[in-house]
Amino acid sequence: MRKTILAASLAASAMVFPSLVMAQAAAPAAAPAPAPDHVFTGNMALVSDYRFRGIAQTFKQPALQGGFDYSHAPTGLYAGNWNSNVSSGAGFPSGNLEMDFYGGWKHSWGDFGLDLGLIYYYYPGTDASAINGTTFTNPRDPTKMHNGRVSNTEIYIGGSWKWLSAKYYYAVDDYFSLPGTKGSSYFDFAGTYDLGEGWGIVGHVGFFDLKGWEVNNTDLTKGSYTDWKIGVTKDISGWVLGAAYIDTDAKGSCNVANPGFYCFGNSFPGATKTKDAGKGTVVLSISKTF
Repeated sequence: MRKTILAASLAASAMVFPSLVMAQAAAPAAAPAPAPDHVFTGNMALVSDYRFRGIAQTFKQPALQGGFDYSHAPTGLYAGNWNSNVSSGAGFPSGNLEMDFYGGWKHSWGDFGLDLGLIYYYYPGTDASAINGTTFTNPRDPTKMHNGRVSNTEIYIGGSWKWLSAKYYYAVDDYFSLPGTKGSSYFDFAGTYDLGEGWGIVGHVGFFDLKGWEVNNTDLTKGSYTDWKIGVTKDISGWVLGAAYIDTDAKGSCNVANPGFYCFGNSFPGATKTKDAGKGTVVLSISKTF
């Protein structure tokens, strides 16, 4: 009975104040807040094996990774830092940390995007030295040698269309301090497709060209290769779970007679075990952006 009386009262109010009811019904929704000019984000991940361009960097052991990014929406400028543990045996004598610093410019036109930038790879504590037998010597020209810290600087240009992207990297100095390898390059073609309900698939193929190093096409000095990846992701409340198969045709068989350029030890110097760093594997990951 009380519900019936209340309904009748509301109906009467609508008849007495029709303009008020119509005005309330026609009231526009609040305008969305404008996007901020300055955007700061962070990221973190745990992976079962850190693969850089298909090559194992942690002797096929887990890695903890993370960094932060800043972008200025009106101009498209951005900068950031990313970090991961590494194995000294991957070519970082006495080092166990990778720190990447990058900056550039991005812009999009509808479904198309453009990305220009520079990235610097820094490995604190690394020390290639003749004292401990870790001097980097170019096999094509033994007079070209490197002692000291390992680093790498690249410029890049990338483009995207919807869920496809391509990016080209060019080393403006010796590639990871390997003497005489300036001009080495890497081309990355990738796709990320949203399947809905938090599921996605990822794919990638890359081509690396190491300049000025190969001698007589031997596996020990052949640094150029192709790598590829296919995987699946699942977003659960902002946490992204991933599983991907990664493989390469890089030379690293660890055969005693001809071990290959990518036969890495568990440490450098003083390795007691070796593994083919380019051999195919499944990499599991969990990551979050905040």
